[in-house]
Amino acid sequence: MSVRTTGARERQAFQMQIVEMRVHSVAIADPPLRSSYGLHAPYALRTILELKSEDGVTGISETHGGDAIAAGFEALRPRIVGSDAYRLAGKLMPMIEGEPAGSGMERSQTFRVPGENPLDAELRLYSAIEIACVDLIGKSAGKPACDILGGRVRDAVRFSAYLFYKHAGGGGEGADARADEYGEGLTPEAMVKQAKQMIAKYGFRDIKLKAGVLDPEIEIETMRQLRAEFGVAMPLRMDPNCAWSVETSVRVGQSLAKELGGEGYLEDPAAGMGGMAETRAKLLASGVRTPLASNVAVTSFADIPEAVRTDAVQIVLSDPHYWGGLQQMQHLGKVCRTFGLGLSMHSNTHLGVSLAAMTHAAAATPHLTYACDTHYPWQSEKDEVVAGGRVPIVDGCVRITDKPGLGVELDYDQVARGRERYAKCGYRKRDDEAEMRKHVDANWRRVLPRW
Repeated sequence: MSVRTTGARERQAFQMQIVEMRVHSVAIADPPLRSSYGLHAPYALRTILELKSEDGVTGISETHGGDAIAAGFEALRPRIVGSDAYRLAGKLMPMIEGEPAGSGMERSQTFRVPGENPLDAELRLYSAIEIACVDLIGKSAGKPACDILGGRVRDAVRFSAYLFYKHAGGGGEGADARADEYGEGLTPEAMVKQAKQMIAKYGFRDIKLKAGVLDPEIEIETMRQLRAEFGVAMPLRMDPNCAWSVETSVRVGQSLAKELGGEGYLEDPAAGMGGMAETRAKLLASGVRTPLASNVAVTSFADIPEAVRTDAVQIVLSDPHYWGGLQQMQHLGKVCRTFGLGLSMHSNTHLGVSLAAMTHAAAATPHLTYACDTHYPWQSEKDEVVAGGRVPIVDGCVRITDKPGLGVELDYDQVARGRERYAKCGYRKRDDEAEMRKHVDANWRRVLPRW
């Protein structure tokens, strides 16, 4: 046998043609959680992507939902079906190159229609495709996704108890409405109770509060009561999503210097890179060294030089869904380490497929040392699309198993149920401001700063 023939066969063996792509738009019940953006709708929208190889193996991923993202995948179908799963991410790489700085206040919150913000749309589409390819390759090779990426650096990934001020209700509408596990949470005492429930159920060892909802003095008191209840061993984080002026940000930072010390941080207190830099400078001048984290001022690699130059951000909150996938997360970790920035992970409402992807991304990124965010406790078994039910969170961690790829498969009956709810619920994009006007205050608008 000639060397040329052998080489051709080896190349053929490492090809994996994608022969089918399926896109599932699903809706899941979401509680009435509050943030500076407004109020969560009764349903959250997600998209499940499947890529099937000629060998019958299927790779999956999960991303943001709505008609726009489903249409985006359909537009890419001719470029995906027939491609080699080993090479598809590289083939589509131009989709995420040339990122402009200043990607926008809403990027971490919503999926933009491609015509409105082409880069944002393409990043999220690319991320889902890359994750599905890594899952497909991992399943074909019999190796976990984090090992396909070069090897895990940790076997378990730590997540935070993510507290939200909320109204009563468990999400969904009519016959779809589910029980409210946590109840109303609009006082410091209620938030301490919420934290105790989450920690008892999942064993979390870190707490993050979604702030920017109530008067800052109430939110300061909430953090103080959390510290009094759980002690200094429990790191506390706080995220008002740009709701405060620089003056308020500085006042809160000074008031909570002890509570946010250690492994804690204050995330996006003021709007924009300039507001963050000014807040940081004034806090340092007053002797407060609490780091500022961001997933609003810094949402792309192009944002990092200014963040470093102005000292606006000390911790970046990554997210494989809009940073460009699993490999881009590894690159981000290296960049952050180079510039002395910490690294954590942002979350949006999600199901188990996303949780698995987030876990593998963190397991393969050495510099990601802060506990990651997750909305997972706010979703329910009733809506999970992962076969076998919910992904376990034990002692505040998700463990990497020896299962190949992302380590999860789809329950197609549950996917069908989610698709049916999507068809019936009437929601097609996220609009927290509209939900506030509908259910809380007819005159409410998102105003920055609010305090």
